[in-house]
Amino acid sequence: MERIEGVTVGLCSRSLYLRPLRLHYRQDGVQKSWDFMKTHDSVTILMFNSSQRSLVLVKQFRPAVYAGEVERLFPGSLAAVDQDQPQKLQPALPGSVGVMVELCAGIVDQPGLSLEEVACKEAWEECGYRLDPADLRQVATYMSGVGLTGSRQTMFYAEVTDAQRSGPGGGLAQEGELIEVVHLNLDEAQAFADNPNVPKTLGVIFAISWFFSHVVPHLSLQ
Repeated sequence: MERIEGVTVGLCSRSLYLRPLRLHYRQDGVQKSWDFMKTHDSVTILMFNSSQRSLVLVKQFRPAVYAGEVERLFPGSLAAVDQDQPQKLQPALPGSVGVMVELCAGIVDQPGLSLEEVACKEAWEECGYRLDPADLRQVATYMSGVGLTGSRQTMFYAEVTDAQRSGPGGGLAQEGELIEVVHLNLDEAQAFADNPNVPKTLGVIFAISWFFSHVVPHLSLQ
């Protein structure tokens, strides 16, 4: 997963997943504009494996995080990207700087599927757990990236067992996914969330906090 080579970067003129737009509007008599990205809504799912007393998370390489880290450590690295011809990204960093721990998640891009059905699909593809929409508890719906995308994300929770894991997970190879399933021991979960040195999403921190506040008090963990 962390073996990243031959990194180049160029302008994105067309994408299936995002579209740059500019909104023009008048606010209190003042003409304004704002650049944003049109993206898909998404779902996330926090699973608690009661057989292992662990939270089920995923780990994967995120190209945007990788490029962002290059720019953060070496300001100006992306400044020269002003044409369609890809350019080598210098300096090259180890792939580990782009690896994140996240909730199982997926975009909502298949018409006809409910949010619950999308979440169940992702739980199977990424983590190998078979779930039914009735297994899910909706935790929250919130706006993600309000300054850039304004997309909506819905988080679900489900309790699972080892018996429900009948697949390897890891994502869809045909879509280029390379995902590692992480079973985070419950005794280590809060320290994991509080550790600023572990690269993780805000969703993971929120989910763990929610779990300890709303689920743990009602669990029998003997």
